[in-house]
Amino acid sequence: MPDTLSDFNARSPAGAEEALLACCASRAFAAKVAALRPYDDVDELAATAEAAVRDLGWDDVMEALRAHPRIGERAAGDGRQASWSRQEQSGVEEEARQALAAGNKQYEDRFGHVYLVCATGLTGAQLLARLRERLGNDEESERAAVRGELAAITALRLRKLMKEGT
Repeated sequence: MPDTLSDFNARSPAGAEEALLACCASRAFAAKVAALRPYDDVDELAATAEAAVRDLGWDDVMEALRAHPRIGERAAGDGRQASWSRQEQSGVEEEARQALAAGNKQYEDRFGHVYLVCATGLTGAQLLARLRERLGNDEESERAAVRGELAAITALRLRKLMKEGT
């Protein structure tokens, strides 16, 4: 499999989209970012991906959210997305999981989708504090927050993808 940016740039459109879907599970995102190849460097690819996520329609954001486990839950499976999710949430302490489960339910009841936050480097307490803070958002503010978090997660995952190989 390709393992460099030049190999990613040379992939077929379908092959590039498949690799991108591991970073953000929106087909619209993958199609757009794949169509804008070639990229000169990983920074350009990450910036393009972040902008593409921020421009997604809400239905496309919801498609991407369906691939994310709840914060505090261990992602099942052995695929790349599940492995990355487990790494990203590695700072969640066992004692925070119960509070996060209750917070996730409250969030989902309020907004109708999974609470998404870029968990890399955050403790369970920090994730819970952010969740509680975001529960005070109105719908428009929360959608902007979700897009920002999804963009950050996508950029991190793209950088991992280019290091691990696509």
